[in-house]
Amino acid sequence: MADNGIQIEGLVFEAGAGAGRDGGSSPVDARSRAVAPTLTEDDLALDRSLRPKRLGDYLGQTKIKESLAILIEAAQARGDVVDHILFSGPPGLGKTTLATVVANELGANIKTTSGPAIERTGDLAAILTNLEEGDVLFIDEIHRLNRMVEEVLYPALEDFALDIVVGKGPAARSIRLDLPRFTLVGATTRTGLLTGPLRDRFGIVFRLQYYSPDELASIVCRSASILDVAIEEDGALEIARRSRGTPRLANRLLKRVRDWAQVRGDGVIDEDVAAQALSFFEVDALGLDMMDNRILELLAVQFGGRPVGLTTLASALSEDTDTLEDVYEPYLMQQGLLVRTPKGRICTERAYDHLGIPVPPSS
Repeated sequence: MADNGIQIEGLVFEAGAGAGRDGGSSPVDARSRAVAPTLTEDDLALDRSLRPKRLGDYLGQTKIKESLAILIEAAQARGDVVDHILFSGPPGLGKTTLATVVANELGANIKTTSGPAIERTGDLAAILTNLEEGDVLFIDEIHRLNRMVEEVLYPALEDFALDIVVGKGPAARSIRLDLPRFTLVGATTRTGLLTGPLRDRFGIVFRLQYYSPDELASIVCRSASILDVAIEEDGALEIARRSRGTPRLANRLLKRVRDWAQVRGDGVIDEDVAAQALSFFEVDALGLDMMDNRILELLAVQFGGRPVGLTTLASALSEDTDTLEDVYEPYLMQQGLLVRTPKGRICTERAYDHLGIPVPPSS
């Protein structure tokens, strides 16, 4: 309780607080994969050194960059803040990086938090009242905001105001505090979990797309230059092809290939070195790892190509259903290797080709 009967619970705000979505009961195994899209401890240090600071340094997402450049220049010409921005898309595509880039282009301070970290309305009030004019507030995993917290955010987004209650019982009354003008940048991997009222309060919504191999190869070359790693173009492209269209994975695989090249090679990464290193780390030509291939082999061989229910497949893999659905299956479906049907999961003809086994007549 704050002084003067104002019902705000104080909280010391720490930038970057909050944990990410764990995707199931076995997150340690899932996240330790070389191709896991989620952020690891090693990624944090790597991201800080490799993360672009300005739009001109940011590779890929060309249309989004062009739109942001126009919006930022127009807002600066008016002496106004940029409309609230929502970035959506799969993990590892650069949503957090773009939020930082926006703040840098505006010459503004950025305050960073996440949906799970803002547990109470008082937590959000403490954050909002500590903002300064023109600041950028970045909320990662914004779809995980508590609904009561979300309602406090509405007037802050629309009117730059904070509604609070003074007093208790019959004597309680609502007063409105003015907030400095700021830009909220939200990031989500699950747009469908955002409530309609919150989604509607973002003036600008961008969905990040997976990167092409050529775009990822450029990112790998840039990262290699920063890390002082000798790499050839065909080596960068080989890493890019196995990175699932995701810069975070490309940088992680670059780091592993670099280590392999230093120990098993001459330190220079070419196509052969990259292919040998990634095969050693069990990342195949499609970017699949051992667990991905095990899923396909179970469907194709053990279950004979017949539809398999989610629970049955999870039991056969000794995994929980949430991890299977949220961590493993999306990329397999994206690559056209697995299909969810009303009767269960089946692997496609492309999956049989990838495994090098004939398609059973019944499938």
